[in-house]
Amino acid sequence: MQSGVMKNINVDNHILQALREDITYEDVTTMAVMKEEKLGEVRLICKESGILAGLDVFKRTFELMGSIKMETKYKDGDAIVKGEQIARLEGDIRVLLSAERTALNYLQRMSGIATFTHELVEELKGTKTRLLDTRKTTPGMRIFEKYAVKVGGGTNHRFNLSDGVLIKDNHIGAAGGITQAIEACKAYAPFVRKIEVEVENLQMVEEALEAGADIIMLDNMDNNTMKEAVCMINGRAETECSGNVNKARLKEIAAIGVDYVSCGALTHSAPILDFSLKHLQAIEE
Repeated sequence: MQSGVMKNINVDNHILQALREDITYEDVTTMAVMKEEKLGEVRLICKESGILAGLDVFKRTFELMGSIKMETKYKDGDAIVKGEQIARLEGDIRVLLSAERTALNYLQRMSGIATFTHELVEELKGTKTRLLDTRKTTPGMRIFEKYAVKVGGGTNHRFNLSDGVLIKDNHIGAAGGITQAIEACKAYAPFVRKIEVEVENLQMVEEALEAGADIIMLDNMDNNTMKEAVCMINGRAETECSGNVNKARLKEIAAIGVDYVSCGALTHSAPILDFSLKHLQAIEE
């Protein structure tokens, strides 16, 4: 069964671009040692424990270079343990060698994000607060990184600038104030779009409420100010905490009662989860 990310029509384009980055015109080393097609097999081994994400993307990377078969008992979202064999791949040895690095890059990056997200989501268990990602993603990797956040148990914020209205400090400055910015967005954006506005103090919270914001982002507030803000809002808008969010702060942020907490580190600072392709050998026909 394909994962959700593979249903996106842009996935192949992104993977092909990554392959072109790694192979300008040929894989010189592989073509030197393997001049003709030969069937082979190789094992995918995880070198760290964590949450698996990107297995279908990993497979598709090989498929875009040639026909392969992959056997696995795992799926995205599964917990995996260091040293386990995750999959067995079979196909033209030249395909297995040439696509190896690109395929592993996707799997390592996505599994790392899913693992890190899972760790942070665990901190929010038993609370109403949901963990959000941001647009702080690697260029060309957003579709994969945001999918990995979902695999890890997180929730996606808007995918891109066309996906939602988020009035930030520079938008407020450009419009001449919070009220003006919200009124302009209400007049321009489709009525189905919620309007979120970023605020930095209690005065801005009050203005955002009076202007009819649907979501109020409490940006870089200390805990006491955030508590006052949530009390002021009192359910009249949804609330999001943003800025200086880390694992150590999550429980205390959730205790304040915000609806969402966004964390850019999910996609810009998650360490990879290491994998290797091992034991490549020819299959004698």
